[in-house]
Amino acid sequence: MPRTAVMLPNRERLQQLFDKPYGQPAPTEAQWREFYAEGVHFIDPTQEKEGLKAYLDAQEGLVKRCDDVMLKPAALAIEGDVAFVEWTLGLKIRGIEFVYPGVSRLHFDGQGLIDDHRDYFDFVGPTFGPVPLLGPFVRWIYKRFVS
Repeated sequence: MPRTAVMLPNRERLQQLFDKPYGQPAPTEAQWREFYAEGVHFIDPTQEKEGLKAYLDAQEGLVKRCDDVMLKPAALAIEGDVAFVEWTLGLKIRGIEFVYPGVSRLHFDGQGLIDDHRDYFDFVGPTFGPVPLLGPFVRWIYKRFVS
């Protein structure tokens, strides 16, 4: 069955959605709504959300929990109705910076809006690695299961 062409957002505008330097404001609700479908499904290693309101609440909650948030895009690949965005996420919390390299897989609906967004990144290593007592244990676990 032939695939119908999907009108995707401009590459540069899509990449800008994943570009938030420290000290700069997060995207506004209006900016998110330009890209995301009302029924978007979102999942990452820490949560799963259904619907745009739940997704927006999750984004706002992250920004509120942190002293500052940074998102820096790297590679962007688009094939058909799917895009992959490579990024680095930085979270500053109580004077400690946590850095998470990751990738987002975005699926676009027939209107070119993101209806499925999945983030892939290691949550455990960067979160608990710097913590005394937990860090050495996390590194031991990783070494034990990877070797």
